[in-house]
Amino acid sequence: MKVISLLLALSVVAFAGNAQETVRDCISVIDGGAGGIGGWDYPTAIIYDNGPFVTGPGMGSGGADVSEMQSGDGTYGYGFQVANGNMVADYFEVPTGETWDIAKVTIFGYQTGSGTNPTINDIRFCVYDDVPTTGSIVYGDMSTNVLTSNAWTNCYRINTGQYTNTDRPIMANECEISGLSLTAGDYWLCFQAGGTASSGPWANPVTVDGQPSTGIAMQYTTSGWATLVQGANGVTLPFLFDDGDALSRSTWGEIKSLF
Repeated sequence: MKVISLLLALSVVAFAGNAQETVRDCISVIDGGAGGIGGWDYPTAIIYDNGPFVTGPGMGSGGADVSEMQSGDGTYGYGFQVANGNMVADYFEVPTGETWDIAKVTIFGYQTGSGTNPTINDIRFCVYDDVPTTGSIVYGDMSTNVLTSNAWTNCYRINTGQYTNTDRPIMANECEISGLSLTAGDYWLCFQAGGTASSGPWANPVTVDGQPSTGIAMQYTTSGWATLVQGANGVTLPFLFDDGDALSRSTWGEIKSLF
């Protein structure tokens, strides 16, 4: 993969303001939010899924799902706040011989203490044709709010073993778009978010129960671009691409039960 060599020089974690929400600096917020059924369903016309984050279906408060930090993890989420100029980005590949016509991009994140009614009200993204430090934007910009709808995923981001904690309800933020057509090649999705709550928004990572984090996602802060890490490992960020067609797919419940 051509991006690996470029990332080796960027393997320093960014610790600028609001870059990470870590265990040691987080203040617990008791918001009284109940569990139960979230207002979002996994889309029915998925082109691409960058990875799961539900580690415990039904194991959270009120029967909600959880995205549990794994042994050795120290970070709940990564800052991608519009207000602070923070952004995150992750790699994806369109396979040889394919063209993706993308009608909806779903980006995940949370604001600590928000409750299960979304407080994120701004999503911005662009697509690069290479690592953001050297690539060119082929779609979108980081100045236009393209959020069209959002809802709770029925999942809480939690620290290890804290199954009743409801501080971090993960939201699915959907952006319906037009004109995004990608031919075979390597790309990076760069995104950021704004919201009305006081903490975040924070981008939750891809999390697989019992497996260490892996990935090459990056974050931009006032210190520039740096590789995201969880402990000593790289991070992947969840996002979805949807082609907008009403095709038959497995339900979100069926898919998340595999992990």
